[in-house]
Parts: sequence; structure tokens; C-alpha cells
Amino acid sequence: MKKTKDTFPDMLEELPKHSKQSLRLWLRMLTCTNFVEKRIRNLLKEEFNITLPQFDVLSALERSPKGLTMGQLSTMLMVSNGNVTGVINRLAEEGFIVRNPLKDDRRTFVAKLTPDGRKRFRKMAKTHEKWIDDMYTNLNDGEIQELMDSLYIMKSSLKHYDERSNG
Repeated sequence: MKKTKDTFPDMLEELPKHSKQSLRLWLRMLTCTNFVEKRIRNLLKEEFNITLPQFDVLSALERSPKGLTMGQLSTMLMVSNGNVTGVINRLAEEGFIVRNPLKDDRRTFVAKLTPDGRKRFRKMAKTHEKWIDDMYTNLNDGEIQELMDSLYIMKSSLKHYDERSNG
């Protein structure tokens, strides 16, 4: 079955109208997110030989000049400590970051950008921003703001759902 922008599997036709719209919205958002993420992953690899998780860690460290523990990074990035540790190890090998043990707890390490790592990341971030801007070039400022406002409302709705679900 060939899909057009308004054609979805027959199973959606059996759902109440709001349910169909909700599923269509979710699928549309997922499609857009997957498209952008795949493109950014490929561009980061081609241009800077870096993975998206590495970029995300560098971004978090850029916003935290005093550094972050593995636990703080895993919470910020919503991934396991094990995943963060592997990424941190690779970034340290590449000279982007240093790891220093906490004075109070020598088992806990704080990751921090090196001066060279900060310089290299800022170049990447500027290029990343241009890529995103280029992808959204057909949206005017008003359309972008309208989408941002709608996504804010959606995020609030999802938080409300989460609060109800987790009691």
C-alpha cells in the first residue's frame, strides 16, 4: 500500500477520531525526529569523526564548566552509567576531556572539557547549529515559534500524563 501524507494503515480507521489523530501526530513527530537524528549522526561522523552520544556528552560538559560526575551525566542524558563511561573513555583518549577523582570520594570521577576539547567542541557546535538551521530553512520564524508553542503544550500534557500514571 503506497502511503501519502494522509494515508495510514487500515487499523487506524477503526479507532476513534482523537486516537487516530494522536497516532498520526506521534508517527509524524517520530518520522521527523528520526530523519533529523539520522542526518546529524551521519554528518557528525563524516565531518568530525564523532558519534552523536559523544557530541551530547561534550555539549553537557560545555554547559558545566566545573565538570560533571558520571552519575550527573547519565541523569542529564537519560542513559546508564555504563553507557556514559564508555563514551567518556573514548573522549578522554581523543583529548577532549580529563577525568579527575572527587576529593571526598576517590571512586567518583568528574569529567571536564580540556581547553583544546572546548575549542574543538565549539567548532562542532557552530557547524551543528548550521546543519539544523539548514534543515529547517523552509520554515519561517512564525512557523518555528508556532511549532515550539505547540510542543510546549504537548510536553506539559505528557508531564501531566506521567504524573497521573506514576501516582
